[in-house]
Amino acid sequence: MDETEFWELIDSTREAADGDPEDHADLLVERLVQLDPESVLDFARHFEARYNRAYRWDLWGAAALLLGGASDDAFDYFRCWLIGQGREVFEGAVHDPDNLAELLDEFDEELDGDAEELGYAADEAYEQLTGVVAPDLGLPPRPADPEGTPFSLEDDAALAERFPLLQERFGSV
Repeated sequence: MDETEFWELIDSTREAADGDPEDHADLLVERLVQLDPESVLDFARHFEARYNRAYRWDLWGAAALLLGGASDDAFDYFRCWLIGQGREVFEGAVHDPDNLAELLDEFDEELDGDAEELGYAADEAYEQLTGVVAPDLGLPPRPADPEGTPFSLEDDAALAERFPLLQERFGSV
């Protein structure tokens, strides 16, 4: 599976789920079990590589602003959700998280920003196909600390200053 196929799977299942993260994960598993186990592992490698790439302080700050705070777990689930939004949104946000203000049509704090199940879709599909737990993907481990310069995720004024477009559009979420 190449990168284009990866993003096509993400996009087609998100669209079929009308953006609902749980339905998105279920549909993704349904599509992945139609593939061979090695293709499912390829999908998992693409997902994990992007998940690790999004482990950045600036994205964590954007998540904290959008979600009204973001614990370690909340940021993990946010990164899964971000991947689930597709290539354009993901790449735009990694380049500059404040771009999310223009890349997102809307943001519903109750529905958006948390797609924990997407992070498990490939593992679940692999187990359904093979009856065993997916092997190690052979990727470098996630860095111990997020990339970039740390800053306070609890300082609302600093987050608003750092992400002016997000604050203006979604700050009162």
